[in-house]
Amino acid sequence: MEKAIIGKKIGMTQIFDADGKVIPVTVIEAGPCTVVQKKTEEKDGYNAVQLGYGDVAELGHLKKAGDARKKTLKEFKLAKAAEMNVGDEVKVDVFAEGDRVDVTGISKGHGYQGVIKRHGAHRLKETHGSGPVARQIGSLGATSHMSKIIKGTIGAGHMGVEQVTVQNLSVVKVDPELNMLVVCGAIPGPKGGLVTIKSTVKVHKVKQAGADISKNPQKASGRNPQKASARNK
Repeated sequence: MEKAIIGKKIGMTQIFDADGKVIPVTVIEAGPCTVVQKKTEEKDGYNAVQLGYGDVAELGHLKKAGDARKKTLKEFKLAKAAEMNVGDEVKVDVFAEGDRVDVTGISKGHGYQGVIKRHGAHRLKETHGSGPVARQIGSLGATSHMSKIIKGTIGAGHMGVEQVTVQNLSVVKVDPELNMLVVCGAIPGPKGGLVTIKSTVKVHKVKQAGADISKNPQKASGRNPQKASARNK
């Protein structure tokens, strides 16, 4: 993992690029975070740092970091973890415009919901005796052989409040003065929700010139103009 930081979702808006196109973005207040603990290869078997974000936490655990009272603590195996020390600050300028990031947060809660909203199940027709069960799940039995509900069957229940990661979002803007990180697209969680921003695990490949030309000699393409002209006759 190259880079990581903890932040807070502010909300969504839209900006315009140089060509006048509208870009939907999410504004995140990212950092500053304090290194409150360091894991080393000699002592722990791996290199990592624990970052603190927000106010108030376990005071005794954080005295080594200069009494940095942080509310949220998360550990990251950063590429430069061995070079960092307790008390160092990680700010939003570790990211730059054009970087690709994965954003993790807790999704919005929707309370107790039925199968139609929770799983996208179909409803019954309100004709010919469906009665008051048009939005209910219906029969769950699996014949007399099983005599039980199969594990994993959809049902009503609590919806939302789950950890969700949106991958490969592009960083549109970074403002170190406001600790502001602007990413393209939506991220999980409500306004004010805690999020974690990390370098993406996906490989972003840039399409090269001529990548759409087929390498198969049997296909009519620009690589074999004779076959292409023969097929068009």
